[in-house]
Amino acid sequence: MNRRPTINDVAHAAGVSVATVSKAVNGRDGVAPATLAHVLSVVEELGYASSLVATSMRRRRTNVIGVLVAEFEPFALQLLRGVSTELQGTRFDVMAYAGSVSAGKHRGWERRSLSRLAGTLIDGAIVVTPTTTPEAAVPIVAIDPHEGPDGPATVSVINVDGARAATEHLISLGHRRIGHLRGRTDLISAQQREQGYREALEAAGIPFDPTLVADGGYRAADSTAGAHALLDLADRPTAVFAANDLSAIELLRVAAERGLRVPDELSVIGFDDISEAAAHVPQLSTVRQPLAEMGAAAVRLLLRMLDGGEREDIRMPAELVVRETTAPPRR
Repeated sequence: MNRRPTINDVAHAAGVSVATVSKAVNGRDGVAPATLAHVLSVVEELGYASSLVATSMRRRRTNVIGVLVAEFEPFALQLLRGVSTELQGTRFDVMAYAGSVSAGKHRGWERRSLSRLAGTLIDGAIVVTPTTTPEAAVPIVAIDPHEGPDGPATVSVINVDGARAATEHLISLGHRRIGHLRGRTDLISAQQREQGYREALEAAGIPFDPTLVADGGYRAADSTAGAHALLDLADRPTAVFAANDLSAIELLRVAAERGLRVPDELSVIGFDDISEAAAHVPQLSTVRQPLAEMGAAAVRLLLRMLDGGEREDIRMPAELVVRETTAPPRR
């Protein structure tokens, strides 16, 4: 069969009525166990799948969880692995949807995506690093949220502690002129990471210097100008804490273009511990977010909400991972 099989094809192959096939695939009563098993085996053999839209209109459920991301970058992909693993053995499938790719612009991508998917294709959504507070007719869990407790249910790490640990690591090596390549300023995570950086400096008695903080963003392309700005300083930093690994890796690229040796002339530490951090040469020191576990936790929370449970905010610890891009400053 070269075309997509229909319910009529299943009925003909199984030797039953279309009504019987409909009852079998939709889990309704009135089908004998032996007939049910036979029909479902034919469904599997033919590769028949009922329309998600039609199913949702009948049942008000699609048994599909949407994972909405701005783009398929390393952070999102590691979260998706955790989501997929946690959904194994459940009745739910997962739909991964990159919102800003089709929309052509970044801001507000999650609202456009939810308006297309919610209520007809998905029962609930996990939204990764939203740019605004998403609203929809389905339950939502935000990972790396834009808003605080008044927004959707959230899963995130304790960003302040992780950023403080990264900065304290640099201080413990003897660095005093420590820069910060900050993340997306509209995200709580970026604000909290800058807070942790400042708290570590204050605790060590190191005055905060605003010239050592540059705008980055959470994408490599957004970090290039900030990386140049820090390294252009007449009295440049001896170490930099970048708000995520992609911006840290971009900083390493800019430093290499300038002939700066890492970590001999510049120490760099990131945040996230995406797979590229360990694969980079030299290997990137960073703060590990348990990304797969965060994806799994978001699934468990969302499924509870679908069953009538209350929203909640889940916070997970971050872990310092010391590799090859941090060392004492050159004397």
